[in-house]
Amino acid sequence: MSELTYWQQIAAKAQAEQRPFFTMAPMEAVSNTVFRQVITQAAAPDAFFTEFVYAKSITDPKTKFPVHGRLYVAPAEPQMPVVQLWGNTAADFASAAQAVKAQGYQAIDVNMGCPDGTVIKNHGGSDLIRNPAWAAAVIAATKTAGLPVSAKTRLGYSKLAEFRDWIPTLLRQHVAVLTVHLRTKQEMSKVPAHFEVIDDLIKMRDELAPETLLQINGDIENYQAGLALAKAHPGLDGIMIGRGVFASPFAFEAQPQPHSLAELLGLLQVQLDLFDDFAQRYDVPRFPSLKRFFKIYARPELGATALRNTMMDAKSTDDVRKILAASPLSK
Repeated sequence: MSELTYWQQIAAKAQAEQRPFFTMAPMEAVSNTVFRQVITQAAAPDAFFTEFVYAKSITDPKTKFPVHGRLYVAPAEPQMPVVQLWGNTAADFASAAQAVKAQGYQAIDVNMGCPDGTVIKNHGGSDLIRNPAWAAAVIAATKTAGLPVSAKTRLGYSKLAEFRDWIPTLLRQHVAVLTVHLRTKQEMSKVPAHFEVIDDLIKMRDELAPETLLQINGDIENYQAGLALAKAHPGLDGIMIGRGVFASPFAFEAQPQPHSLAELLGLLQVQLDLFDDFAQRYDVPRFPSLKRFFKIYARPELGATALRNTMMDAKSTDDVRKILAASPLSK
């Protein structure tokens, strides 16, 4: 077994190929085992993250944010994803870190950027930007399990200028990877990502924690866009793609090529089968949650708007299969 840690292995492989490493963002109700397997079949990144998991729920099943299969990794997945935890209590992170290590996870990420109101109300995600002492404490607690710990955050809570204090605070915790979504919490995704601060972030990292890998997220549509960004900003280690996978499940394809509607709908068939398998193991997700994915496959530019609208009226995965079987577009 390699003596390199999880992230060191990821970075070493990318560096040998003279490129940044690529990851798929942790996304609620998206980055579970089902969709990770779909993206793996289409074009896999170097690493995946789980959906975000409430740290306390891992060792206390009576919490109001239960795990609900978020930690399940299918045997067919080629590698363990990075488990992302949220919360604000150091003791919860310490116990959760030990538990996920026992389950076979090899790396842990701390969610310090989620802008969701419920998460913030419960003092997780972006609320940690306003409470840097909590942020430092949960990172230290998570490290006690001996796994590499990373953090994903935003530039600030209310104002862009906050990054000049907030990012150094995180760098001084010497995380394995610091992922920065290039917007503030207040900006959500309503403004363009602040690419203009990337070089400032690199300089901060180089001065305060040169061993920390720096990854950016926000408005990066695909692999080629990520390569161009890394070339324009030497010193950038990683590229995280989130919403880009909704524009194309082939977002991580190193050599872009056209993909037919039939090929896309074939991936949907794969997702339907994986969804049914997962639903037999856990009572989540419910079928309506699957509908958000239809736009990925039934693309308007490929003449599939009517097909997508028909699928939106379906009540089950079997209904979707019947609609696809009857459509000449899937042939």
